[in-house]
Amino acid sequence: MAEAHQAVAFQFTVTPEGFDLQLSHQALTEIYLSGLRSWKKRLIRLKNSVITGVYPASPSSWLFVVIAILATMYTRSDPSMGLIAKIQEHLPVSPSLSAQCQTVVSAVLFSTLLWMALIFTMRLCLKQLLSYHRWMFEQHGKMSNTTKVWVALVRIFSGRQPLLYSYQGSLPNLPVPAVKDTVKRYLESVRPLMNSGEFERMASLAGEFEGRLGNRLQWYLKLKALWASNYVSDWWEEYIYLRGRSPIMVNSNYYGMDFLYVTPTPIQAARAGNTIHAFLLYRRKLNREEIKPSRVPGTVIPLCAAQCERIFNTTRTPGEETDTVQHWQDSDYVVVYHRGRYFRLWVYLAGRLLTPREIESQIQRILEDPAPPSLGEETLGALTAGDRIPWAKARKEYFSSGVNKRSLDCIEKAAFFVTLDDEEQGMMGEDPAASLDRYAKSLLHGKCYDRWFDKSFSVVIYKNGKNGLNAEHSWADAPVVAHLWEYVLAADSFQLGYNEEGHCKGEVDPSLPRPLKLSWDISPECQEQVAQSLAVAQALADDVDFHVFSFREFGKGKIKKCRISPDAFIQLALQLAYYRDRGMFCLTYEASMTRLFREGRTETVRSCSNESCAFVKALEAGEGVDVCRRLFRGAAEKHQSLYRLAMTGEGIDRHLFCLYVVSKYLGVESPFLKEVLSEPWRLSTSQTPVQQVELFDLVNHPEYISCGGGFGPVADDGYGVSYIIVGENMINFHISCKHSCPQTGAHKFGAQIRQAMLDLLQLLCPDQREASKTERSPPQAKKDL
Repeated sequence: MAEAHQAVAFQFTVTPEGFDLQLSHQALTEIYLSGLRSWKKRLIRLKNSVITGVYPASPSSWLFVVIAILATMYTRSDPSMGLIAKIQEHLPVSPSLSAQCQTVVSAVLFSTLLWMALIFTMRLCLKQLLSYHRWMFEQHGKMSNTTKVWVALVRIFSGRQPLLYSYQGSLPNLPVPAVKDTVKRYLESVRPLMNSGEFERMASLAGEFEGRLGNRLQWYLKLKALWASNYVSDWWEEYIYLRGRSPIMVNSNYYGMDFLYVTPTPIQAARAGNTIHAFLLYRRKLNREEIKPSRVPGTVIPLCAAQCERIFNTTRTPGEETDTVQHWQDSDYVVVYHRGRYFRLWVYLAGRLLTPREIESQIQRILEDPAPPSLGEETLGALTAGDRIPWAKARKEYFSSGVNKRSLDCIEKAAFFVTLDDEEQGMMGEDPAASLDRYAKSLLHGKCYDRWFDKSFSVVIYKNGKNGLNAEHSWADAPVVAHLWEYVLAADSFQLGYNEEGHCKGEVDPSLPRPLKLSWDISPECQEQVAQSLAVAQALADDVDFHVFSFREFGKGKIKKCRISPDAFIQLALQLAYYRDRGMFCLTYEASMTRLFREGRTETVRSCSNESCAFVKALEAGEGVDVCRRLFRGAAEKHQSLYRLAMTGEGIDRHLFCLYVVSKYLGVESPFLKEVLSEPWRLSTSQTPVQQVELFDLVNHPEYISCGGGFGPVADDGYGVSYIIVGENMINFHISCKHSCPQTGAHKFGAQIRQAMLDLLQLLCPDQREASKTERSPPQAKKDL
């Protein structure tokens, strides 16, 4: 094979005349340039480590301090108050060194120590400043004098031009709430879900826990909080994600969609070329830490960026008891799946990143490759979609040596995974609503074997040019992947673009080596295990009911005119919709982030509150408009308070979860904790934030709207609801449930959400509701190619 010969730098043969050495200059050049690229990355990483290590100061500030100290010394003053002389006395230098030189060396050492002390002080001050969270609880538009001073100080101590990880050392640690406060908030959250007898019993269990076992467990938790960067995150990753033995497909993985109204090109290979290139541009910016640190929207407050470290070159590997997440520093290829075959596609040539046009030509080669799949190769990916224990055993037995190990290593060490799908997806045809539902299910689970669900993320490129991605959940949360996906979509359309024929721009190097088809030796026993995993995954996928719809009657613009938080408005609409759908309330999960703290991930907002239930009951009972409005505003304010408490480390569920883990380590049973952690979340919700609004011009190009993403239902008899607020006039909803539950239906619940949204606007701002009828018009979208 041509690529095999190119991989050999030299060959030699032994003859009677001696050695006959044949060098391949092309291969040696490739090796040299690849090594050069690797060393450049190491130097960039070293430089960034230095810059981040001295932040909020800069390396050049060291020179300023040294010059300032030397200058004051030449004016015959001693800014060190005798310390420079002390350093000089104990300086291990050669006697031949003059006294003046010894003084200069001592002054430089003192300046360096002073500089480091100043950095430590500035970082400590910034850490204390970032621990202040009262600003979040102040009324919108009314900032106290204390907060104004605080904002000014944060700006002063934040330094200039921070890199991606510059703030990591200054972020505060997640605080451990008091057991008494957590128990009190928990009982308040479950009060509307229990009758008097059930609540009295739970209050008794909670009181017993608080008075006895709780304080003992809390002591261990505080000890961990002092020692670890974050007392929750490592346990959360291990026990919630990695120790789960059920399929991660549907149950854990989630997806992101393409533009709703636009397909930039109908050519599959071209869309793949730009998309893959855009991902690698993001990786380059990530490695150089050129991505701006994420901040709380509208503020200067930084968010933790630790999750960004494992976006690329990462995979989840199965184990019989627990899985592990493996990350590699670099990878110069991606793995592509097409029609049952796996290909290794190099994305660098002679140390440079391939252009989009070159990647397109390589993808086209894969599309045109006539080679059939190896025996058992086509459905091999089903192992990652089924139960984890059979996959772990199969990996150990059939993929631990030989050609199977080499090919599996190739997939797991790839930058990311790419699927070239033979189907056409997107909002299209005579029934665009149904096509969006099919699109969502395709991204969530596909055919159950044409995605590699263990990879940090898999990109799907459809036959008609639509794309999307499926992400594994253990290594990071959705906002991190959403930030990446926003960049890729924007770079694809507005930075890279296409020519008039729909192909990628640029030229093609004819010396590109062909993509390498991976080889497999799948035994009949392994094929049987693959078939069993596929059956499990297919049953799970067939049970998923999905509905995606765009709510265009109004958006956050009209909600804000009613002086209500858009998120609180939507959450109350979901409470109203669920009550109408099931005639009852349920434990509701809304994901909130705790990235204000170092290595923070998520916390739960229990959106079903006493206030929200009182409002829903009053509205459904036909109470007066004024009463309903007052109750609604009270419920919205309560929701905002709960959200802020969750963001600032005063949530309920992560604290109770960690107390439960400690109890298991100590071998003690807590009826209270056991019951709390066994309660089902029948309504699991999450908002997908739009983080990089500046990348999209929705005023001049309103058709370039992302549809957001979604996830599967958490409970067998519940709903999963994801929503994204796009611009001022649109909210996209992704609703999932299971066909096997006769009480749930994704389309039915979607209709309830739509009606609840309209009813709430009518209640709060009847004039706005009438205006929305006249203003409503779909975007002037380009035809979906």
